[in-house]
Amino acid sequence: MSKDDLFQKLNGESIRCLACNHYCRISQGKTGICGVRQNRMGELRLLVDNKVASLNIDPIEKKPLYHFLPGTKIMSFGTYGCNFRCSFCQNFDISQSVKDAEKQNDQDKIIDYGQKITSEEIVDLTLKNKLPSIAYTYNEPTVFCEFALRTMKLARKAHLKNVWVSNGFMSKETLRLILPYLDAVNLDLKSFSDRFYLKICGGRLKPVLNNIESLFEAGVHLELTTLLIPGLNDSETELKQMADFIKSLSPKIPWHLSRFFPSYQMLDRLPTALSSLKKTEEIGKKAGLKYIYLGNI
Repeated sequence: MSKDDLFQKLNGESIRCLACNHYCRISQGKTGICGVRQNRMGELRLLVDNKVASLNIDPIEKKPLYHFLPGTKIMSFGTYGCNFRCSFCQNFDISQSVKDAEKQNDQDKIIDYGQKITSEEIVDLTLKNKLPSIAYTYNEPTVFCEFALRTMKLARKAHLKNVWVSNGFMSKETLRLILPYLDAVNLDLKSFSDRFYLKICGGRLKPVLNNIESLFEAGVHLELTTLLIPGLNDSETELKQMADFIKSLSPKIPWHLSRFFPSYQMLDRLPTALSSLKKTEEIGKKAGLKYIYLGNI
């Protein structure tokens, strides 16, 4: 195993994936929680390598990033798969479809895991369209880290900026690999409750907080997003905890408060009331945060 490999061999034919904080133990022929990192004869095979589920040119504010290259557009791409299973996912058609197809034993629903495209082609398209940056987004870039990292290195050589839109559950190994090439990140702070992360997302809170701190300390441009879901992560106590945590790093970190709309497996809740967004904005201001933005309104 080289220092850049995001897996290690275990006894027998099993491997340990090192891409995210699940650290999945994967037996021969199987995939990890994300559905796209497979054990192929004791080696890790990325099923979405050089394949995209979505490729678009977006306003950078859509990421959302408001304080990084404002007013520009950004080449954006993502693959299938995700290391979370958020029941409210807005992009479930690409993030969860691999896993849903596996549960239904219907792999025909996934055709070749996306459209073929190389890192070189993505960078060339970005330059051809005279765009200053590339976003690794739509699904969780951690699950296609090797593909992302190869693209990031080429982008850096071409004087392009690299942006991740992430749930923040990447491993310390992944973070070590991407930090030299990462310019900006919008990271989800989905809740300040470990129970929420476990029950609703299939993750844990502490690794996310650790990665937020590490990214900030490394000098990466950082903006945070919280999707406010009525009755689940919008209590005044929890919102104050989030705001205080952000302030403890810097009052200048932008906090995006996003309105929830029913989606995927969470169709039984009403959209977030505008009054709830405004209340959270006031909580953030009282905590001392300088930049708070309301989204999906």
